[in-house]
Amino acid sequence: MTELSFECTGVRADRRAAAPTLLFRLRLTTADPADRVHAVALRCQIRIEPARRDYRPDEAEALADLFGDRSRWSSTLHPLQFAQVSHVVPGFTGTTEIELPVPCSYDLDVAAGRYFHALADGEVPLLLLFSGTVFAGAGGFRVHPVPWHKEAQVRMPVTVWQEMIETHFPGCGWLRLPRTTLDALLAYRSRHALPSWQQAVEALLAAAGDDPPPPPPSARHARPFPGTAARPLAERTAP
Repeated sequence: MTELSFECTGVRADRRAAAPTLLFRLRLTTADPADRVHAVALRCQIRIEPARRDYRPDEAEALADLFGDRSRWSSTLHPLQFAQVSHVVPGFTGTTEIELPVPCSYDLDVAAGRYFHALADGEVPLLLLFSGTVFAGAGGFRVHPVPWHKEAQVRMPVTVWQEMIETHFPGCGWLRLPRTTLDALLAYRSRHALPSWQQAVEALLAAAGDDPPPPPPSARHARPFPGTAARPLAERTAP
């Protein structure tokens, strides 16, 4: 049996992906440097471990719908499921490094999405749990599973998540609505010849007597997250 160890050496946002994607840099090492691995059919479950970091008062307030009042966090701050992905690792001898792509959702109805959205700075403690199948052997090959106890920890900077979201949805957020509500909003937008969803919502807020929202970051030529360039809002990305 070929013994493998796993280490996560970093996380970055994939700027060229068609949808929000994180790339986890993994190092796989065999116990015997001479062991030949033909391939690994790898599965990885990623969990957020919220109890392994501190939170500012504004972050704690934003997390109240997930974990309740801060006084209850000793019993409610449980791990959150983030992602589960599969990847085929090419053959190697001794050690290799790969980037594991993890598609992400900005849906705030998903617990992980709400958690990331609530954080202003710092790092996100993540636990990577590995399983899968190893194909190894010098002459021919043998097949055996990746033991369930194989895991790795990594602390992902919050700015990595912010950069990824800002690259794909600059200055925007997502709001999921029932189809009937969306149809009614579309009909309202058509009746009033409003060119975008943003203007439709602003018109409804104005009719309700609420103050209009501030202009989006791109209109103020701002760069809301470090390392991200502001892009003008278009109908494709505007909320």
